[in-house]
Amino acid sequence: MAEKQKTMEQAGRPAKNGTGGAALALEVKNLSIAFGGLKAVDGFHIQIEKEQLYGLIGPNGAGKTTVFNLLTGVYRPDTGRILLDGDNITGRRTIEINQAGIARTFQNIRLFKELSVLDNVKAGLHNHCRYSTAEGIFRLPAYFKAEKAMDERAMELLKVFDLDQECNYKASNLPYGKQRKLEIARAMATDPKLLLLDEPTAGMNPNETAELMETIRFVREHFHMTILLIEHDMKLVSGICERLTVLNFGQVLTEGETSEVLNDRRVITAYLGE
Repeated sequence: MAEKQKTMEQAGRPAKNGTGGAALALEVKNLSIAFGGLKAVDGFHIQIEKEQLYGLIGPNGAGKTTVFNLLTGVYRPDTGRILLDGDNITGRRTIEINQAGIARTFQNIRLFKELSVLDNVKAGLHNHCRYSTAEGIFRLPAYFKAEKAMDERAMELLKVFDLDQECNYKASNLPYGKQRKLEIARAMATDPKLLLLDEPTAGMNPNETAELMETIRFVREHFHMTILLIEHDMKLVSGICERLTVLNFGQVLTEGETSEVLNDRRVITAYLGE
């Protein structure tokens, strides 16, 4: 673990400097979108402090993944504002939002399964590519220098996630739990300010879930990362999330400290019925 921590200090983001933990990483105001006559998200709002581990929960069909798609530019909101580190990113394209500092994973793992583990992480380093198209085509010195730097950076990240020994494996040959870790490693390669995890434990057995919980904690602590996750596993939610927002029928039902929210009768009713 000491070796991993040392590697993480080299690979991760720098620590906070005088924020006191109160500065906002993400602020969303009055976010709405309708598909036809149906309001999928209606007046959504959230405030997430830097380095906070925040949960977004709600019954199936509540609009959680739609919120993620709005935050990442897959959908353009009808109303509302999205502020990342105080910067208004509302309506930007997905690649611009990623470059601004939001990365995500998906409920259904989306790896380049025929590529190697190493190349999957290198794909996440596109924001840091430092050679032109011409330099790449003609294999000029700048190309080889940048590729070497990306190889080294990707291996640092793989070591952090205990995937360095499998760097030359096809991504499809990894066990399911390690594919999840690889997807997070690839997201971290984009050097995000905010990491969105969409049901990261979907399809996992209890042992894999417990290991991923530790991975998420590790990413937050040692990358100084702000994390927003969607999750249905209430044991995981109660174990790692500091605050929760609950969505129901596209609207915020309640928000607050995790223990208070999970004991709110309105939340229990939304999940279990009257």
